[in-house]
Amino acid sequence: MSASIFDLNRDSLAAVENRLQMPRREFLQFCATVAATLGLPAGAEAAVAKAVESAKRPSVIWLHFQECTGCSESLLRAEHPTLEKLILDVISLDYHETLMAAAGHQAEAARKDAMAANKGKYVLVIEGAIPTKQNGIFCKIGGRTAIDLAKECAADAAAVIAIGSCASWGGMPSTIPSIAGADSSPTGSAGVAEVLGKPVVTIPGCPPNPYNFLATVVHFLTFGSLPAVDKLGRPLFAYGRLIHENCERRAHFDAGRFAMQFGDEGHRKGYCLYKLGCKGPETYANCPTIGFGDAGENNWPVGCGHPCIGCTEKGVGFQKPIHTVAKMMNVAPPLQYPRISEEVGKGSNFASAAALAAIAGAAAGGAVMLAKNLGLSHQAAELEKTKESTSKAEV
Repeated sequence: MSASIFDLNRDSLAAVENRLQMPRREFLQFCATVAATLGLPAGAEAAVAKAVESAKRPSVIWLHFQECTGCSESLLRAEHPTLEKLILDVISLDYHETLMAAAGHQAEAARKDAMAANKGKYVLVIEGAIPTKQNGIFCKIGGRTAIDLAKECAADAAAVIAIGSCASWGGMPSTIPSIAGADSSPTGSAGVAEVLGKPVVTIPGCPPNPYNFLATVVHFLTFGSLPAVDKLGRPLFAYGRLIHENCERRAHFDAGRFAMQFGDEGHRKGYCLYKLGCKGPETYANCPTIGFGDAGENNWPVGCGHPCIGCTEKGVGFQKPIHTVAKMMNVAPPLQYPRISEEVGKGSNFASAAALAAIAGAAAGGAVMLAKNLGLSHQAAELEKTKESTSKAEV
């Protein structure tokens, strides 16, 4: 993009400052932060600023189904911008059962009016899973089932966003009870995409980070389209990397330093929580890089000393026991591989060849120890225990 954020008209910035009640420096920082979060190239902050300044605020209809309102509560705690600036000046939140003043028939009238006035242009946000058993009778609003409301509102929406793990893939309500013969949740809870039968943008998390939602909406506002997503519908800018890759405890993982139980010396020293069941190695999210609640980068589960439970990952969060060791999606210990650009020696002799052989042997031994440190040789360990028991028995 050729435009620069410094090319923006100062009168326009002043108008935005008055409208948002936000100092222009803070506004420009907000635009730059959103652009960086989305992974946009240099200069994109100007497009973001112009869109927020002049584009028509998108109408947002927010539905609540099987959920705890934690996703909305997370949004309430956004600071850049704060909630009132977000819903009154960045977007037009025309229907939200928790935040709107209207109730009953007035609330339903507001939803229908917003849908009619913004047909084909509004953004539909769904929070919570949708029950499907017995024709969806387990969740009704205004006498209508969640299934009916979701399909009606999605029909003329410009975009559908499923916010939170419950809406993304069923989340907590979809867990199967430990009852003999049970093959689904009691209410048949499902994600939005499954019920609508078409792809939607999913922002999983329990709760998700509000800035992942905000950045998605601002992308739509700026470019008229939703950001690139993975095969599960998650925006790549937020869910493109494993938590394990950016975790502040990664160095301890690579060095084989693990907390073995809560409160032990390793736990108190901030060692890796992999052996306590941290699901970071198999969970995609930006939790370690963005934090929660604007209270610092360590304000997330692992930063507070608790293993990641994998709440953004279908088949992991709420399904794998917290203590179960995670499946390694990629292992790249830095000491096991050569540098990107190795120095070229001037020659080779017997001594250097011997030294190289010794280094290779040490590396092989280190690889064995690495496998044990990673906890991936459980079967080998069990086999060793069996051999030891057999030897003792023979003696």
